[in-house]
Amino acid sequence: MQLILVVEDEYGAAEVMELVLAAQGYRVASAPNGKAALDLLATEKPAVIVSDFMMPHMNGAELGTAVRANSAWSDIPFVFVSGTSEEVVGAAFSDYDCFLSKPADVNRLLGAIRDFIGGRKPRINAKDVNKSMRHLLKGIEIPPDA
Repeated sequence: MQLILVVEDEYGAAEVMELVLAAQGYRVASAPNGKAALDLLATEKPAVIVSDFMMPHMNGAELGTAVRANSAWSDIPFVFVSGTSEEVVGAAFSDYDCFLSKPADVNRLLGAIRDFIGGRKPRINAKDVNKSMRHLLKGIEIPPDA
């Protein structure tokens, strides 16, 4: 049974993710911030980390930086589920694997986790879609009433 680490300071949001993941057959560990997540990582390596961005003590960007800096954890897929815009998150930490805006679509989150566990890139990766769209739209003027 694969372990998913949920890092979320909002109790209700963390509980919902835990229940959904457990119902899909995953073991779930949770931490209220990045600092507590690092303590959990020291005991067991999860298959995927699902993290909020804005948290006390150590935010998601600081957690992501610490995860990527440690060779034992650097290959763990890192999924942001945040109410903060992807531009702000990406400016603080760009080495994440998937970004979902809150409230996250449960099916997209589960699909991304299944893809990561199966060794594939997620079929739906907002980070890649946004980069592609910015590239395609670069230099195109969009009328305000469009």
